[in-house]
Amino acid sequence: MTAIEQPCYTLINMPSDSEPYNEMQLKIDLEKGDTKTKIEALKKVINMILAGERMPSVLMTIIRFVLPLQDHTIKKMLLIFWEIVPKTSADGKLLQEMILVCDAYRKDLQHPNEFLRGSTLRFLCKLKEPELLEPLMPTIRACLEHRHSYVRRNAVLAIFTIYKNFEFLIPDAPELIATLLLGEKDMSCKRNAFLMLLHADQDRALSYLASCLDQVNTFGDILQLVIVELIYKVCHANPSERSRFIRCIYNLLNSSSPAVRYEAAGTLITLSNAPTAIRAAASCYIELIVKESDNNVKLIVLDRLIALREHPAHERVLQELVMDILRVLSSPDLEVRKKTLALALDLVSSRNIEEMVLVLKKEVSKTHDVEHEDTGKYRQLLVRTLHSCSIKFPDVATTIIPVLIEFLSDTNELASADVLIFVREAIQKFETLQPLVIEKLLESFNEIKSSKIHRAALWILGEYAVNTSDIEAVLKAITFTLGEGSLLEAEQRLNSGEVVEETGANTTTQGSNTLVTSDGTYATQSAFNTTQKSKKDSRPPLRQYFMDGDFFIGAALGTTLTKLALRYGVAVSAAKKNQFDAKVMLIMAGIIHLGKSGLPTKAITNDDSDHLLFCLRVLSERTEKIINIFSKQCRGALNDMLTAKEIEEVSTQKAKEKPNHKIQADDPISFMQLQPDKSGELGENVFESSLSQALVGGRTGGNELVSNSKLNKVTQLTGFSDPVYAEAYVHVNQYDIVLDVLIVNQTNDTLQNCTLEIATLGDLKLVEKPQPVVLAPKDFCNIKANVKVASTENGIIFGNIVYDVTGAASDRNVVVLNDIHIDIMDYIVPASCTDTEFRSMWAEFEWENKVSVVTSITDLSEFLKHLVTSTNMKCLTPEKALSGQCGFMAANMYAKSIFGEDALANLSIEKPYNKPESTVTGHIRIRAKSQGMALSLGDQITQWQKGQSKVVAA
Repeated sequence: MTAIEQPCYTLINMPSDSEPYNEMQLKIDLEKGDTKTKIEALKKVINMILAGERMPSVLMTIIRFVLPLQDHTIKKMLLIFWEIVPKTSADGKLLQEMILVCDAYRKDLQHPNEFLRGSTLRFLCKLKEPELLEPLMPTIRACLEHRHSYVRRNAVLAIFTIYKNFEFLIPDAPELIATLLLGEKDMSCKRNAFLMLLHADQDRALSYLASCLDQVNTFGDILQLVIVELIYKVCHANPSERSRFIRCIYNLLNSSSPAVRYEAAGTLITLSNAPTAIRAAASCYIELIVKESDNNVKLIVLDRLIALREHPAHERVLQELVMDILRVLSSPDLEVRKKTLALALDLVSSRNIEEMVLVLKKEVSKTHDVEHEDTGKYRQLLVRTLHSCSIKFPDVATTIIPVLIEFLSDTNELASADVLIFVREAIQKFETLQPLVIEKLLESFNEIKSSKIHRAALWILGEYAVNTSDIEAVLKAITFTLGEGSLLEAEQRLNSGEVVEETGANTTTQGSNTLVTSDGTYATQSAFNTTQKSKKDSRPPLRQYFMDGDFFIGAALGTTLTKLALRYGVAVSAAKKNQFDAKVMLIMAGIIHLGKSGLPTKAITNDDSDHLLFCLRVLSERTEKIINIFSKQCRGALNDMLTAKEIEEVSTQKAKEKPNHKIQADDPISFMQLQPDKSGELGENVFESSLSQALVGGRTGGNELVSNSKLNKVTQLTGFSDPVYAEAYVHVNQYDIVLDVLIVNQTNDTLQNCTLEIATLGDLKLVEKPQPVVLAPKDFCNIKANVKVASTENGIIFGNIVYDVTGAASDRNVVVLNDIHIDIMDYIVPASCTDTEFRSMWAEFEWENKVSVVTSITDLSEFLKHLVTSTNMKCLTPEKALSGQCGFMAANMYAKSIFGEDALANLSIEKPYNKPESTVTGHIRIRAKSQGMALSLGDQITQWQKGQSKVVAA
């Protein structure tokens, strides 16, 4: 908000009393009361006028008994009163009493107190009556020479406003202000004066700027911001001036004010595409992000950098600044780090990938020493970035894999799972890395602390351990983490207290306290200095999972051992083959016996037991078909999944890229005067809108044109037969909603104080109250209202229009407006996440909304397609998994709001397979972190289903 738009006073506490006011009592209080009583009475008068009362009889009382007082509180409240009080009669002429008020203005402008002078000057900016301003012009001019800067800068604002609204009152204002600017020393006065010249007389502003170009760095930040604005306007209007002022913009990149540097960098990018300019602006942005403490500022500037990358020429310059961009990782905010890593990954090239990997390694090492609520998520981000780096640049994978495999022993399961996803993809795509991956995986196998991670590691080892030495090493590692011998006997000994420590094949039994030392002598050991492990600590990791009832990892272990045995038997002699098979079968049989013994907390399930028995049968029979499944088809399924993932990533990347617009020979010519503005909206001019429609109507057709224009966002607020007709264009711009309301006076009377009163429901907030207007007969006007949005929630805007009819003595007239419903779909965008993240969020979110499927659609895939379109959600379930014809379908969907809120949905639908004419049934479960998000999405789905039913019925 500029200084001119700011209010000229501060509203003092004005309680809205519920008791009705007595106008006669108010006049008595204003006339005979003491200062405190008059202040309270004046507050009540102001409240009554704001509520719609005109109170003409009180005006003269205030002029006679309140206006002469010198109390500062009364002076401030009078400024409020004079701004809102009606100053004209019913016929539109100025009231005679206002001449007396004008004389009071003149006295306040000559008051020795600089505050009274300055506040009065700011109040004059609000006056719209030239009859009141004309007698005050000499006094306003005299205030330009006041000794105090507060008076002078407000005098400049007053002259600016008067010149803009009523130029005939002070036609020499630019010359007057230019003279003041040359001799002014105060920076705030110079800023206001320069701002006026910028809008009123640009040539004089340029002349002043040219005379002091070398001194711009010494100016205050408020003046520097206005100078940047002037240079931007001048250089875009007249490109030949760029060489004259671009050096000044370069100098302002080194300003002490972050705001000036930010604006100067943005202006420099628009003025020049030279690599030097882009590099200087990008470096300035990076410095701002690193040094600024506010996370919102960091995100805004990061978005500017990301937007800068979209230009191909700019991207080449930014690639040289990747290491500088990585400095932003010093910020503790997770969202800032996430955007920084994504930007760096897009910009990194083969020239600086090694340096980037070194920086990311250092960041990885830092996460081990710092424990923060976002440390685990940041570690996961680093893992994914290193994963992408190694896939994009395979040469650095050999240095990344050892770093990432260390994460397998991390307590953060998400980071460990991402590591194994990376390892699985790397070992599949790059055969040269297989020995390195197997070696590092075996080194870390015993340190893994999660059964899910152990399962995934077992699958990789079983699938890619090819030669005999690797297979033997894998079996040795499995035995070490499982324990030698029979599992059931080992647990029975442990429960009986015989075993105090067991690690792999080494056991120490507790039967005697007599020990033999290294020199052959005997020694005794006291129980007081011996640390005995608990049963849980004494067990190897894999066996501990079994004792906790997790036998699913036992089934995965059986599959791994079967693959190893089948591969090992082909490469060695029959004796070694039989020996290896015996060991493997003993382990699988031991898992089954342990699971059915009753010792674990949960017995082995039938599924896991059957799977282990199936693996034993495979090893004993070794049929060719089963061997082919275990040896080839498992890896083929992985390859198919990775290929489908690559195709999805490529399609997503293409969707993000800007389409190349092809111009056909018969395309209509777009004249500059008829083009839409930058926001993509046509102007209010009916001629422009109609002509634009005529230009494209022949190609697109009428229906498509109407749907893409502003017309489909217009909401009718009143009826055509109402005395006041109103309609609103609702423009949603992220966190703001702008209501552009057209109000038409359909009567033959002049409507006084025609006010648009608006209220909101939901997480919406009206920014400022629209000002009242006067409408002549058959006249119309546009009123804009801004509404702030704080969260993703269906909101309602409602209200009415109140007005007075000129000459009528009745109460105010009211026209009730139709409600405006704010659609949640304006704030929801499709998003992607991994299956692990989806499950994690699904378990974490506490608000769930279950919506039953009631539709006339008979095809499962068609219902899913329509649902995704109507909710702006993305289907996470692969298309291949949803293909085919069966009687049911389950799919996961995910979306994110512009406020960072997550929304999850699970679709479960079915239909009888043998009844093609039957409709789809089932339900949709929605989960979100906030109640409003879950309810609003559910309402959206319900409304969509009702709309589908109406279409079919029609």
